[in-house]
Order: sequence, then C-alpha cells, then structure tokens
Amino acid sequence: MASSDSSDSSIQEYDYIVVGAGSAGCVLANRLSADPANKVLLLEAGAKDWNPWIHVPVGYFKTMHNPATDWCYMTESDKGIDGRKLQWPRGKVLGGSSSLNGLLYVRGQKEDYDRWEALGNKGWSFKDVLPYFKKSEDQERGADEYHGVGGLLKVSDLRLRRPIADMFIKAAEQIGIPFNKDYNGADQEGVGYFQQTAHKGFRWSTAKGFLRPARSRSNLTVITHAHTSKILFDETLEKPRAIGIEFLCKGSLQTVKANKEIILSAGAIGSPQILQLSGVASKDLLGKLNIRVIKELPGVGQNLQDHLQIRLVFKTKQNTLNDELNSYFKQFKVGLQYFLKRTGALTLAASQIVIFTKTKAELERPDIQFHFQPLSADKPGDGVHPFSAFTTSVCQLRPHSSGHLEIKSTDPLQHPAIHPNYLSDERDLEVAVESIKVARRIAEAPALAAEILDEYVPGREYQTDEELLLAARKFSQTIYHPTSTCKMGNDDMAVVDDRLRVHGINGLRVADASIMPEITSGNTNAPAIMIGEKASDMILKDNA
Repeated sequence: MASSDSSDSSIQEYDYIVVGAGSAGCVLANRLSADPANKVLLLEAGAKDWNPWIHVPVGYFKTMHNPATDWCYMTESDKGIDGRKLQWPRGKVLGGSSSLNGLLYVRGQKEDYDRWEALGNKGWSFKDVLPYFKKSEDQERGADEYHGVGGLLKVSDLRLRRPIADMFIKAAEQIGIPFNKDYNGADQEGVGYFQQTAHKGFRWSTAKGFLRPARSRSNLTVITHAHTSKILFDETLEKPRAIGIEFLCKGSLQTVKANKEIILSAGAIGSPQILQLSGVASKDLLGKLNIRVIKELPGVGQNLQDHLQIRLVFKTKQNTLNDELNSYFKQFKVGLQYFLKRTGALTLAASQIVIFTKTKAELERPDIQFHFQPLSADKPGDGVHPFSAFTTSVCQLRPHSSGHLEIKSTDPLQHPAIHPNYLSDERDLEVAVESIKVARRIAEAPALAAEILDEYVPGREYQTDEELLLAARKFSQTIYHPTSTCKMGNDDMAVVDDRLRVHGINGLRVADASIMPEITSGNTNAPAIMIGEKASDMILKDNA
C-alpha cells in the first residue's frame, strides 16, 4: 500500500476515491482494492493509528476528547437537556470511531432492517444484510446461522468478570428480564454480557482488521492529514457528475480526480458537512453562505438521530473497579496484569453487561437498552470516583426526536452547528421516565439491593414523574451514536437511493451511518461496518 502524510503530485487520478478511513471507509478501501485493476485512494483527515492507547481496549479514556485523535465536536445548547451543550467525540484517525469507541458489537434488531426495506429501500431487509454481517465477522464462539468465522473483524467475549456484574444480571432476571447469551442471534431481548471487537486483549478497529491486510497492494494509496474541503463536479452534463476531491494537506490545497466514483464515508457529521460545502444541500442554507447550488437536496444534514443515555450511579458495599483504580500503586498492578497476561481492567470495553427490554409489556420488541459498568466516573477521561460504585445507563432505542446540523461558513475547518433536539417529541418523554423506573426496579431486586448503599446519581430526591423527567434532562449524555443525516430513501428528504447513490448526481455515493433512514436499535458501529461491506459489493457490481 502506498501511504503518505502528503499527496504525491504525480498521482492525481484514481478509479475510486473514498473520503474517510473510518468504520465503513476502511472496509471500502479493502474491498475495492482487492481487484488489482482498481486504483483506489483513501483520504483521512486524521493521523495514522500510532497512539498506543488506541489499541488498549480501555484506552478510549485517553483518546476521547484528545484533539490528536478526536474531532472534539460540541453540540449547540439544547433545551431538551436543560440547555446543556454536549461533547460529541468522533474518531479523527485511521479507523475513525472504531479506533475510539467502546468496542461493543451490536447489530440491532432484525425489525430495524425490515423497516428500512418497508420504507422503500430494496435489498436492506434483515435477510439481505445478515450475509454482510457474517462476511465481516470472525466470531470467537464459532459459526452458526447468525454468525461467521474467518472474516476480517474479530468479535470476542469479554475478558473481565466482576461479582457486581453477575449480581446485576441476577437482579435483572429477578424482575422478569430473561438471560440472553447472544443478543446478536435469534432474539435481542434479555440480559447478558457484551460481545466486543477485540482480539487477545487488543482493540480490533477497522484500520487493523481491514486496512492493514491491504498494505501490500500497490493499487491502494492512503493519504493522512487530508482534510476534504469540497467535491468537484462536471456540470456540463445533463446530470452533474462528481469527478474529484479538493483537500487541504499541511497547508496546501490539493486536487485528485476520480474516473469511476467518489464515496463519502466521513460519518454522520462529516459527510453532510462535505456535501453542504460542495453545494449539495437546501437552497436556503447555500444561499445564506453564497455557495453555488449544484443540486438542491434539503435533507442533507436533517433527520439527525442519536441515542441519549440517562446515567444512574449506585454506591455499593461490594468492591468495584473504582477500588482497583483509585491509587497509583493499584493502577500499576492493573497495568502489569495487562502487560503480562492481556487480562484485567485494561481489557474493559465501554460496558460489561447489556440489557434490551421493554418499558411496557405490550410492546412487540425492546425499546430501551442498558449499559452496565462496574465503575463510576463523571465522564470518560475523568478519574473514577473515590468510593465503590457501578454505573448503569439506559437509552431509548428508537427515539422519535430528531435534529439537524449545518455548516456555519464556507471554511471546511470550522465545525458545523449540531442541533440534536433531544427529548423534543412528547413520546420520548414518557420512555425517559419509565426507563429510570426500570433501572430502579433492577437496583431494588434482591440480588442487588443488599449491596447498594445509595443512589448517587440522580439521587432519591427525584421521585415523581415530573422530577424523573427533570433528572433525565439534567443527567443524560450522548452515547455517541449520531446517524441518519444523509438518509436513504425516495421521499423529499432522502439524500441517497437504496444503492447509496446521491440523488440527482452521478459518480457520488455515501456509505456510513449517515445513510440510515432510521437509527438501529443498539450501538451503531457494527451496522456501519455492514454498510461498508454492502456498499462495496454494490459499487463493484455497478461498475463491472
């Protein structure tokens, strides 16, 4: 693989240009370059994944909010969460957010994808996307109807067990939530241990799984520190055609050309931002910034969806990871255990235990998800609390609230304005309140109640429905799942069709979490990788 930190001016034309070396982009780079006849360029605004903390599972405590690896986005003030602004970490490095995330492997519910197809997106039902999930996967548990082995994405069980986690599982069972050893199998509902994208104690990002095996290919070029400023179009044709990319690299403005296609895989923030900068958006936004309209697509940047998690922290009698990490000597022991055995606290994914359950018994499928951690902190990157405690957060899987994002200027280096619009739909308010009640029912179950000393966050002073809603507004955080800003479909707000081609433009696709017509029921990294797999297949077939 040709790789550089600046562009080679002698190589300016490629068959395919992929913008963004993230969860989907690395998959695309691998699959498109597998045929030596295809000349492929992968542009990444961030650096190489050299930072050692990227490869340690718990390293997200060091890489999130770090401008060397994180875009460090910040939302606008949001009245739905008490006027707060939230930090929105997104990966700015090879591997994208798969190099920063909590490693949790969750596909979502089969009904999510059947719903996508019902909305008019042919070929996106669960039976259609399952083969792509299986194609990627190298499942530690082995192959079966729902899982694959031999793929480039390592999926494994957690290497960390703690008594408080088993107590949490038992408590969930005691309130009627069944144990589920495989939430990515026949049925999602239940409680169990998370599966993670890790291998032998190391993170398995898409840069490691998909990009690294392609390094020997002379037909693949990767340019890091390449910040895309806009897409170039041939407007002499009846339908505009994307023909190149303009990007900034170490202060120099450079241009590359695409003979076949350009694929935006810059994520749910980056992809719509690039389209808007390039003149593909609503006329009102483009006119306000004096950007020439290439194609009016008012849905670019709209339909923004995210999972908002409500955090609860409980002080415990039982020791938790707080006790293992609250002194330099104990941290040294944890580090030594990881160095010698690749086990212990440093192998921790973002959470240990997952629950998918319902706020109402009459619902057809789970509408909330719990993440359980045997530790507590005010936020990732902060030190753990100086007392024994665990954290359980709960999010609504399919929120009705949606927001938008839009560029503030023509400067590609300026972050767009992000308006999540959390808890703006009345239906989401009831789910928020009921989800806290479910969390408390688990904490009050016999298996756990005797170990709990106090509810530290939000606190027992929040009791009525009105007070619980206030707690949801005050103590909630993003769970880092922005999606749907370039949604797939055929309605007036759709940006791409069911083959991920941008409406009204030739030679341009989007392939990342932004194309989801609706957010999936769970963590979004696995679906983003699947989107990269399916997009690669469609691109190769359409250009055969």
